[in-house]
Amino acid sequence: MTSRVLMLCLMAAVAAPVSAQRRPVLSDQDILIQLEHDWDAAFERKDLGFIQNVLAEEFIATYGDGSRGDRATELKQAAEFNQQIDSSSLDGFIVKVFGNTAVVWFSKQMTGPVKGKPTTITYQYIDVFVIRDGRWQCVASQSTKMT
Repeated sequence: MTSRVLMLCLMAAVAAPVSAQRRPVLSDQDILIQLEHDWDAAFERKDLGFIQNVLAEEFIATYGDGSRGDRATELKQAAEFNQQIDSSSLDGFIVKVFGNTAVVWFSKQMTGPVKGKPTTITYQYIDVFVIRDGRWQCVASQSTKMT
């Protein structure tokens, strides 16, 4: 009986590191930051299916020029996007979660040609998300172009 107990203990010891190697659970903050990165990439590659899943039916955006648009407007802009972007990065994330609602602030820098010269443009964003059916959806977004 002792050898059997010893064998079970050895098997448990060998199995323990495998379970310790499981993927870490992501926080809501981590999920929302990744969602912002994925949304940005989806916009550039015109992945309308991904963007549809991110945007809530009642989505409203306030753009850098002060105009507003709904979900259909945002999807149309994604479909018609044709600017050359040589590089794009998101940073400076601040994420606050309030139960089933979250607010995400971040900066986006894009570099591309403007009148033949490489130009970098920076926007500040604030996005408001709600969690529905186990996933985050954006209900509001506002961008401000920095000068």
